Amino acid sequence: MVKRLFDIVAASCGLALLWPVMLLVAILVRWRLGSPVLFCQERPGLNGKLFRMLKFRTMSDARDAQGQLLPDGERLLPLGIILRKTSLDELPQLINVLKGEMSIVGPRPLVKEYLPRYTPEQMRRHLVRPGITGLAQINGRNYLPWEERFVLDVHYAENHTFWLDMRILLRTVWMVVRQEGVSPDANQVQKVFLGCSRASSPSAAHPFDQRTSPLEPQVSGFTVESNVSSENSGETVSQKPTASRTKRSRAKLVGVAELPN
Repeated sequence: MVKRLFDIVAASCGLALLWPVMLLVAILVRWRLGSPVLFCQERPGLNGKLFRMLKFRTMSDARDAQGQLLPDGERLLPLGIILRKTSLDELPQLINVLKGEMSIVGPRPLVKEYLPRYTPEQMRRHLVRPGITGLAQINGRNYLPWEERFVLDVHYAENHTFWLDMRILLRTVWMVVRQEGVSPDANQVQKVFLGCSRASSPSAAHPFDQRTSPLEPQVSGFTVESNVSSENSGETVSQKPTASRTKRSRAKLVGVAELPN
């Protein structure tokens, strides 16, 4: 109840304060990319129910000689790059929040084609409404492999609190201002999630285990404890899965790091 009330108040205030910015962005998108201004796509929400997510368009409709759309990286124009880096393309989702389809904070809504590719554990990310920002977005954003994002999404779905939401929001503002977590390659688009192999599923080896990422031993402020090796380390896991090992392999996110002053 508190979370939904906060969503309504925050989305209403956001739309009231940011409508001039949204109007300006809409004019620029219409001028540079043409019509339509908004990108609408069905995404799974709470309990996997589909809804139409709104965003400002960031790509053109450029096609090749055969009439096929060009690759995403070639259709992403400079205006789109700026909108993505500043997250201005997400502002129309405040309307989704008001309608009750999304929350301010929660796992990001992904394409519906991913639904059959999730493990049962990853499907738990749909226990809450999807969000404009979330735990995964403040812990690496574009740099995180899919499996690690889903671990964070599920952790949030099972452990979210009002105060955690407030810290995620503050951290999000800081990251947007500093453009942290955004790929330095402006033309790089998000890789497609093809599903998890057995070796990388939560029941076998945890994606946080012995990573080679410079974020070790923390994921942007969340301490990760794990006792199981992963294929990311280049070593073969020879142990047979057991109940206790599986329990230990789950990430334990201990607290939130201090936010920058």
